[in-house]
Amino acid sequence: MIRFLVRTLVMLLANAIGLIVAAVVLEGMTLDVSGFLIDVVIFTVAFGLMTPFMANQLRKRQSSALGGVALIATLIALLITDVISDGMTITGLTNWVLAAVIVWAASLLAAFILPFLGLKKYLQENPR
Repeated sequence: MIRFLVRTLVMLLANAIGLIVAAVVLEGMTLDVSGFLIDVVIFTVAFGLMTPFMANQLRKRQSSALGGVALIATLIALLITDVISDGMTITGLTNWVLAAVIVWAASLLAAFILPFLGLKKYLQENPR
């Protein structure tokens, strides 16, 4: 149970970092501070649901796009977050594509680095 909570926390933090980086880099993307936590939760849930669904659908079709599942799921999760929440806005096709790539890359990098900042040591010392 602890591992699940830690992985969820890492995923939320990584996605928060990805969204912040994209909003800082792109002029066509804005994040509202008051709705930021809701945006992160919506994005994380949408991404978490879309990734296995997309992988399953593309695997059935033996699609060559299977390698891009996370990137496609990121774009769809951004779209869902933008539609559901008022805290995030992305304008322009170029910004949508760049936001997906930036959020995907920054989240992936953060998810890789965050466990090495103490969480991995905590899990090794407290196995449950």
